[in-house]
Amino acid sequence: MSKFKEIEDYRVFTSKAELHKSINALIGIIQGIRFDNIANEHEIAELIHWCNLHRRFEKRAPFNEIIPLIDQALLDNKLEQEEIEDILWLCNNIVNDSGFNRYYDLITSSIQQLQGILHGILADNVLNEAEIEQLCSWIDDHDFLRGTYPFDEIHSLLVSVKQDGIISEEEKNLLKAFFANFVDTRASYNIHEFEIKSLQSQYSIGGICAVCPEIIFENKVFSFTGASTRATRSEIAKIIQSMGGIFNNNVTKNTNYLIVGGDGNPCWAFACYGRKVEKAIELRKKGTPIIIVHENDFWDEVVV
Repeated sequence: MSKFKEIEDYRVFTSKAELHKSINALIGIIQGIRFDNIANEHEIAELIHWCNLHRRFEKRAPFNEIIPLIDQALLDNKLEQEEIEDILWLCNNIVNDSGFNRYYDLITSSIQQLQGILHGILADNVLNEAEIEQLCSWIDDHDFLRGTYPFDEIHSLLVSVKQDGIISEEEKNLLKAFFANFVDTRASYNIHEFEIKSLQSQYSIGGICAVCPEIIFENKVFSFTGASTRATRSEIAKIIQSMGGIFNNNVTKNTNYLIVGGDGNPCWAFACYGRKVEKAIELRKKGTPIIIVHENDFWDEVVV
């Protein structure tokens, strides 16, 4: 490898943005791995792979601290709870350093860690109920991420699959197919793009409504898609306007809420509504805080 190439690679891995993302991803991966209290050989291989991706920089901070600590912990091919806590302590100290805090906020860090958690959960290609419950607990503890992609989507899907108190293998596969959207397979040892695409082809995962969203009407822009069970679109527009809101039939970057009509599943999979939901999801991916609301929640907030 040329010196120029090494410098370029180092710049990519250690720019403020990439370094922050990489360490937060590691924090998430380790949290995801420990969710079921067992670190198996596949999960350990995933952790080793993270180290190998950064090993060429192990003489430079912060890799000169993190990689030796992980290497030492894995000498016996096991990952004990105390070793996990030591690695997380070091990583958290790094991302909480004032040098990072000048550039990145809690929401950015938490979303990066959430994506790392999904990576860690899928590291052995198995999703069990203990991991699902731990992920639900993490979601509950990070309620401040509401409105941020993909928090609402993940939260809603978890609520949906847990509604009947039983999580079937079909539902576990559905979760795996959706979670894999947020894992960079190029940075994974066990998670392969071909296998993920094959799994995802079996499921239709469309727009997802927020769970129990807070709806503010005053000066907020609303759009509507689908067919309402209670009113015409023009009647809904008048209700929104009477409560101080603004109705726009089109979804744009100025849209605050997209209301999805219908009496089907109130949580997710509104692929049948087409382009407006797709547009809202694409805007959310780009950072626009559009909240997708099922009409049941909309009517709960309407004062008549």
